[in-house]
Amino acid sequence: MKNRAWIMALVIVLIGLFFAFDIERFLSLDALKASRDGLLQTYQAKPLLVIAIFAVIYIVVTALSLPGATIMTLAGGAIFGLWVGVPVVLVSATIGATLAFLAARFVLRNSIQKHFGDKLSAFNAGIEKDGAFYLFTLRLVPVFPFFLINLLMGLTPLKTSTYFWVSLAGMAAGTAVYVNAGTQLTSLTSLSGILSPALIGSFALLGIFPWLAKWAVNAYKTRQLYAKWPKPKKFDRNLVVIGAGAAGLVTSYIAAATRAKVTLIEGHKMGGDCLNYGCVPSKAIIRSATFVNQAKHAAKLGIAKAVVDYDFADVMRRVHRVISTVEPHDSVERYTQLGVDVVQGYARITSPWTVEVNGQTLTTRAIVIATGGRPTIPNIPGLELVTHYTSDTIWSLTKRPNRLVVLGGGPIGCELTQAFARLDCQVTQVARSGLMGKEDADAVALVEEALIADGIRVLTHTNTVRCERDINGQQRLIVRNKAGVEEAIAFDALLCAVGRTARTEGFGLEELGIPLSKNRTIEVDAWLQTRYPNIYAAGDVAGPYQFTHTAAHQAWYAAVNTLFGSLKRFKADYSVIPWATFTNPEVARVGLSENEAKAQGIAYEVVKYGLDDLDRAIADEAAHGFVKVLTVPGKDKILGATIVGEHAGDLLAEFVLAMKHGLGLNKILGTIHTYPTWSEANKYAAGEWKRAHVPHGILNWVEKFHNWKRG
Repeated sequence: MKNRAWIMALVIVLIGLFFAFDIERFLSLDALKASRDGLLQTYQAKPLLVIAIFAVIYIVVTALSLPGATIMTLAGGAIFGLWVGVPVVLVSATIGATLAFLAARFVLRNSIQKHFGDKLSAFNAGIEKDGAFYLFTLRLVPVFPFFLINLLMGLTPLKTSTYFWVSLAGMAAGTAVYVNAGTQLTSLTSLSGILSPALIGSFALLGIFPWLAKWAVNAYKTRQLYAKWPKPKKFDRNLVVIGAGAAGLVTSYIAAATRAKVTLIEGHKMGGDCLNYGCVPSKAIIRSATFVNQAKHAAKLGIAKAVVDYDFADVMRRVHRVISTVEPHDSVERYTQLGVDVVQGYARITSPWTVEVNGQTLTTRAIVIATGGRPTIPNIPGLELVTHYTSDTIWSLTKRPNRLVVLGGGPIGCELTQAFARLDCQVTQVARSGLMGKEDADAVALVEEALIADGIRVLTHTNTVRCERDINGQQRLIVRNKAGVEEAIAFDALLCAVGRTARTEGFGLEELGIPLSKNRTIEVDAWLQTRYPNIYAAGDVAGPYQFTHTAAHQAWYAAVNTLFGSLKRFKADYSVIPWATFTNPEVARVGLSENEAKAQGIAYEVVKYGLDDLDRAIADEAAHGFVKVLTVPGKDKILGATIVGEHAGDLLAEFVLAMKHGLGLNKILGTIHTYPTWSEANKYAAGEWKRAHVPHGILNWVEKFHNWKRG
């Protein structure tokens, strides 16, 4: 911080001296003409010394963004001639520009990124990918103030070496024009005479050229990409969607609603993972488990004793009944009525325009891949020897496992750990790191406390070593804690809930050469487009989120871009993404957490309202948890919100709406909330922010006014 202050002070002093002593008068066209002969004589006597002094002055002028760089460039031509002047001026200008770039980076970048990092994330990503191209284009056109380019580029993640060499190349043409003009100094009457309208137009065309070249290269690459695939003369369909999970269902629905001819192909069950293995069954079992737990703690409600007699098999039958009840929403019949051609079978993409299913080849203008994900199976020696399940197969249980080990500390692992524990399983949860790694420590602490209160043994920062089954059929998991101590945990069933992997194999991606990201999802751009412009991906298979609601969100972009992309394309918007973990207490979040704000260097204030103060929470015997809101320092603009407590997932919607539409905490505070409801917690959190930002100076005057009114 001190070094930054010193550099800033030095820059300000040097600029002040420049103007205080009117040094600018020496950097005028008239002054250059008057001193040209003397400078030429000195150069002829001591050429290296003059070049060195000239270069130093040029570098200082450019580095401090002082006026006069144009005159210095003309002077380079007037003194050194074209062939010496161009390299001297070009190298000096590039060094000076790079110093200005580094100064802006050192002094300003951290502060700018800290305050506006969330807004600049997309811009930074674009600079990292195509920064050299953008810089080269700007350097080609002298119309753009170079000093501004230097300062602004210093705030980006562009590499210094890239900045230097691209600037050197980009300024070459403009430098040559000005240096050449300097060789004709005697005929120049004004600086405006250097750049004629025709020359300015030429530079503008020169600046457009890289964009045209880029477009031409991309067009050529696309043409080459498609060259080996015969293109049908006409197409049976506008769109083929592979996968009938949330992303596939919404994509095909939108396509049908716009009267496009769309085929939806599903190889297993309509509704995908969410309906059959994820959201629906997990929430069904959580509801049953919650009721059992409430009965066990009936005394809190003034009821001396509540006895619950239940059969684990009946609970699991209810789970499947709930799935069956929801199933018609995603059924073949419903989507057929909506105008979607639904095909049951395994799809294989055989070319960018053809999909094979059930021995039939479908021709299509566009394809959307929405094949979802599957549970990740950890590589544990001996796993195949023991009874193990995933979040997909656990629903086949009909008999309660008395001893259950759950691997994984993420949302799925925590939800199922608690549900099975409340259904009287003896549960041990093993997590390689901590629980719910994307959430702040205060939220995680409340969840872990609740899990332990439900009788769960929680082992964090613990690695799995191997699985064993002895001759008597006893099963054990060998784990090792962070101290290196091993322990054997006996179990009847093992649940693997360590994450999900995108389904990318077996339907033609390899043959088409469609690349995968480092996370093994299909590599897509900001428009959800793959390597092939007419093939898109959405949902878990595309990432970056693995939520049903984000899959549906992406589906809109995939559908619109595939069908209407030639007219208008839309970048997928991830600016306001909510999610919730349905443990008890629930954890719901939108926007930044404190951990993320700190990691990204974003300045924030935090306000927190404890649910132990909420009347409705007290009445419901659920007065635990909090509403935490991150705001821009000194402002009510919401950067993120985390809610921990009952109904957190529902309460979060107000903050999602506020962030999406730019509403601050003052708007929430000014909204009437029904009493007594859980939603009041959001208003009280806004009230906490308001109290922390009371204008004490104004209130002091108001107090004096009241005193005066009393006489």
